[in-house]
Amino acid sequence: MVNGLNLLFQFLDSFAFIVLAAVGLAIIFGIMGVINLAHGEFIMVGAYATTLANIRAGLPLPVAMLVGVVVAAAFGLVVERVIISGSVPNALSQRFLGRDVIEPLYDRLADSMVATWGLSLVMVQGIRITLGNSLDQIGTPLGKIAYSGFSYSTYRVLLAGVAVCLLVVTYYVFTRTEYGMRARATIQSEETARALGVDTERTYMTTFAIGSGLAGLTGALYAPTITMVPTLGGSFLVEAFVAVVVGGSSVVLGTLLAGGLLGSINALFSNLVGTFFGRIALLVTAIVMLRFLPNGITGYLEHLRTKRQEGA
Repeated sequence: MVNGLNLLFQFLDSFAFIVLAAVGLAIIFGIMGVINLAHGEFIMVGAYATTLANIRAGLPLPVAMLVGVVVAAAFGLVVERVIISGSVPNALSQRFLGRDVIEPLYDRLADSMVATWGLSLVMVQGIRITLGNSLDQIGTPLGKIAYSGFSYSTYRVLLAGVAVCLLVVTYYVFTRTEYGMRARATIQSEETARALGVDTERTYMTTFAIGSGLAGLTGALYAPTITMVPTLGGSFLVEAFVAVVVGGSSVVLGTLLAGGLLGSINALFSNLVGTFFGRIALLVTAIVMLRFLPNGITGYLEHLRTKRQEGA
């Protein structure tokens, strides 16, 4: 009974961590074709903004979390305009040189990786210089769930429910809103979408801001549970990339399935042989998936659906 509850709580904890870490990265990669190696640092921005708003500004924790989301989204918007799309430097160049000097990084995987990796290094060192090597930590709310002499954080378990709600909202946004229609059209064929009047540049800008805001939300939600150091984003980045690789191109379904599979694997191995081996199991799973299902779970499901339709 105790082992079963331990396994259940660890699964819910792992599922929430993986889904919340991955969803913003999956949106940016799926729509823009940009591999954001600074994703962990965007999570760090949300966590730091939340902590500073709560501890130093004295705002209530929910309001401080909202501040973390807004700050991360605004920062992402600036990064997209200056680095990813190059719109700001190109506007200056057009004024003074009469020509563009920067090509957008959309669908340029290697270039986007190098650019965002450099950005991540700058962000980590910038935070270390301006705010020091650590911040005071927010206390974890809601207490603990006690059972048979053991206990588990209630807050971390409830984050699984937050993760599911976030996926539901994301599904609604991408299937029931005008932005979602434009985004899906851009994914399927950017040139056709542009010919039909879709402002793909604005869609990319909005997408990066949303992905950054979701990263900030992850940092805000986990600010009460993690040590506030400039390198905290690294603990999220591995799980996020593994989930994107395993889930495939579908943002909602892929993230949900990857979170369920990887959460189960991580919980099982962490419960049996320790947290370190749980992370090793995640990496091994990613390697196996890359080898046998290069398009991820949803890519394989789409392949089966296509074959079924052809057979019919």
